[in-house]
Amino acid sequence: MEYSLLTMCYLIASITFILGLKMLSNPASARKGNQIAAIGMAIAIFGTIFLYEDESIKLGNYLWIFGGIAIGTIIGAFAAKKVKMTDMPQMVSLFNGMGGACAALISIVEYNHDHFYFEVLSNTSFMIVLAGLIIGSVSFTGSMIAWAKLDGRLQDYSFKGQHIVNILLLFAAIGLSAFVLLAHPEHSSLYFYFILVLSAIYGILFVMPIGGADMPVVISLLNSFTGVAAACGGFLYDNKAMMTGGILVGAAGTLLTILMCKAMNRSLTNVLIGSFGGNAASGGVAGGAQGQYKEISLSDSAVLMTYSSKVVIVPGYGLAVAQAQHACHELEKLLTEKGVQVTYAIHPVAGRMPGHMNVLLAEADVSYEKLKEMEEINDEFPSVDAVLVLGANDVVNPAAKTDPTSPIYGMPILDVELAKHVIVNKRSMKPGYAGIENDLFFRPKTSMLFGDSKKVIQDLIAEIKNL
Repeated sequence: MEYSLLTMCYLIASITFILGLKMLSNPASARKGNQIAAIGMAIAIFGTIFLYEDESIKLGNYLWIFGGIAIGTIIGAFAAKKVKMTDMPQMVSLFNGMGGACAALISIVEYNHDHFYFEVLSNTSFMIVLAGLIIGSVSFTGSMIAWAKLDGRLQDYSFKGQHIVNILLLFAAIGLSAFVLLAHPEHSSLYFYFILVLSAIYGILFVMPIGGADMPVVISLLNSFTGVAAACGGFLYDNKAMMTGGILVGAAGTLLTILMCKAMNRSLTNVLIGSFGGNAASGGVAGGAQGQYKEISLSDSAVLMTYSSKVVIVPGYGLAVAQAQHACHELEKLLTEKGVQVTYAIHPVAGRMPGHMNVLLAEADVSYEKLKEMEEINDEFPSVDAVLVLGANDVVNPAAKTDPTSPIYGMPILDVELAKHVIVNKRSMKPGYAGIENDLFFRPKTSMLFGDSKKVIQDLIAEIKNL
């Protein structure tokens, strides 16, 4: 009877995971979908604790179990409440890394379990243990490096021949796993932990050279790794909920990685080997100024936007850094009250994680209907009177379409240069994460409005109110 109840708990949990993931595809239902999936996870956890029965496994250490749950819940809730929206990519990487670490620890624990020694492991079970160890370790160390880089604690780093070293490390881990699996050598524990070390080093070197512009792709890829590693644990324990959740995360992360690569018009291999955005390398930095740019005053910007019929706001990472999303929403509401049609143009890889701009604007209660994806908004730019670019750089750079030598050539961009007027807000003329000059800044229809995004927007609001 207990087993039937546990199976029912896992079935309910699996259904909530699927429903939650489906609801995450729409910003309007994303929060509710997250809550539904969390309820399903709680059902699976408590069902496992109280309904699981196995003669060889007796759960009697409830103090440790619930102590761990309580500590994790408190830390997670506190971190989620306190984290700034600018630090959300770091939190995603950190939490994802914890998932990879858990998957790797499951493999280590099961390998050393009193009733699960190497000698009695079936080839299939041991293969799953090794797969979880490798994938989980790569996800953990890779995510930690991504967190440190996004948080400004580490710089992009690479050395000559690093990609060859990376490939050798990966092949060594896989080859050694195959040797242990098939040959059953003596001192297998030594090989097992050597595989762990190789995988961890590979995860570090795998992410180190990748620049900030490619971070959305890397985060998606590491997320899929964590899902696959969790699914390995599900297969190992024959836990349907864990298996379903891992497969869903792995599949969603993989599809998102493919979509991110498509949005950049690059292959995954090119992202991982090309190190786009890293070290401003390989001729990516334009030498010298491309021309003269012109500035625009706050008062002229206010007049231009107030008397426009249609205004498009393009948010970028600079908006997130300045924490200007609430001021931006206030500007949007003020212009709307004056009869201006205002929408937001969202590039798929703007920011430092998938959906970064959507999350940022959602926090400020911007209407979901006003957020338009690149494919939808690009056709509208010729009819737009004014575009306000806030901290975005590479995603509006015309070099992606016109300069075959540019490292971003072929990447789909927001066609803001087709609008009648373009106002670009930046702190300075410093290049973006791709390390190249933006030809848009020197176009005749473009004017630069320098300063911190939040301060500039607040001053714009004041100017518009005085008109």
